[in-house]
Amino acid sequence: MTTAILVQARTGSTRLPGKVLQSIGSRTVFEEVIGRCLRVRGVDVVAASIPDLERDDILVPVAERAGAVVTRGSEVDVLARYVKSARLVNADIVVRITSDCPLIDPEVVGALLELRARESADYASNALESSYPIGLDCEAFTMDALLESERKATKESEHEHVTPWLINAPHLKRANLHSGDPSLAKLRWVLDYPEDLEFIRAVFAALPAGSRGLMADVLDVLRRDPSIAGLNAMHGVPGT
Repeated sequence: MTTAILVQARTGSTRLPGKVLQSIGSRTVFEEVIGRCLRVRGVDVVAASIPDLERDDILVPVAERAGAVVTRGSEVDVLARYVKSARLVNADIVVRITSDCPLIDPEVVGALLELRARESADYASNALESSYPIGLDCEAFTMDALLESERKATKESEHEHVTPWLINAPHLKRANLHSGDPSLAKLRWVLDYPEDLEFIRAVFAALPAGSRGLMADVLDVLRRDPSIAGLNAMHGVPGT
């Protein structure tokens, strides 16, 4: 059984153009995300799922250098792009990660995969009931469920955002990974705005030498220097 992480990425961000190619430390955001995904236990392949537009060609060598397989597909129909990518890497289990999450925690993703397997869930997430910082969101689902969603999803939003149909289909078995601390959901660790980039760079600069940059490590940084969390606090988190 092949477990694949598909990292969706594009250069066409409107709020922060080219954000995945911004530098944090010695690597780009995109390279950091891929590197963290490669550390997830139980994963067989990491693929970069990139739009097949000329402007996104620049992402290909970055992804390959970081150790990812590169797949290309529709920019608008991201669900179709995911299906194409999953088929190309012969995935049985698919993990969805977005490239604007350079603090994604390999241990959290690994725990999600273990939960999905233990519960025999069609779809599992750590965001069905939010209890992790935004930016640590991850989803895992079976290839069968993904293919069913491609056949049955009819709304534009279901194709643009990949998993809404999976989240709402009444017959699918779902599971949610909870952190144990709902207050963590108030933290913003995602990259959308220039202030988010400032926050992420400050976190990386403050991590001790040799740190793996896991959730616990970042929380420790923020406890030592609460001012860092204020760098992007004006943007809040979705739904609040």
